[in-house]
Amino acid sequence: MELNEAMRTTFSAREFTGEEVPDDVVYALIENARFAPSGGNRQGNRVIVVRDPNTREALAKLAEPAAKRYAAQIKAGENPWNAVIPTKVTAAEIEATPAPTMLTNSFRDASVVLVFLVDLKAVASMDQDLDRVGVISGASIYPFVWNTLLGARQAGFGGTITTLASAREGEVQILLNIPSHFAVAAVVPLGKPKKQLTKLKRNSVEEIAMKERFDGPAFEKS
Repeated sequence: MELNEAMRTTFSAREFTGEEVPDDVVYALIENARFAPSGGNRQGNRVIVVRDPNTREALAKLAEPAAKRYAAQIKAGENPWNAVIPTKVTAAEIEATPAPTMLTNSFRDASVVLVFLVDLKAVASMDQDLDRVGVISGASIYPFVWNTLLGARQAGFGGTITTLASAREGEVQILLNIPSHFAVAAVVPLGKPKKQLTKLKRNSVEEIAMKERFDGPAFEKS
């Protein structure tokens, strides 16, 4: 598959046919994805390949509290888990909200679940002293995650980056025997998508790119 086609058609697959993703395919995905860059080339990326249904069920359960909050905030007209604007949704409202199965069943239905970790001792967190939530450390893990999904697309499979279980990171670490200095960056279910989307909706270049300054004119095609 041509690279531009893979970039334009790799979507968030959450529903799967049940077709197996063989170990040799998973190995090949990781084999190629590992060439993703990381800060200082320190390569603090790790991935746990989870097939055991009991473990996948436990991961789904750990994602449910964050999924309940996500759904409750959507219902209230908020952007879920926003780090800038505090939520007005109460703990009682969150608890009373059912966890959307769309957000958790993919762990149960996927052929395999990949848990991506990053060694916090290996990253250069340039934003650690800023008065906002940190994002820079993600540069040392998410290219690896996305390379895996691009490879899955080429191989005829699919998945999605989920982070709901990361809100219960300590429990995920206990479940999978992960050392405390490894952050749980993403839990990615993989399988054969029931439907392959080819026309994704994204903002145009003119809406996301500007010249010289944030308030500069839109960057347009010449």
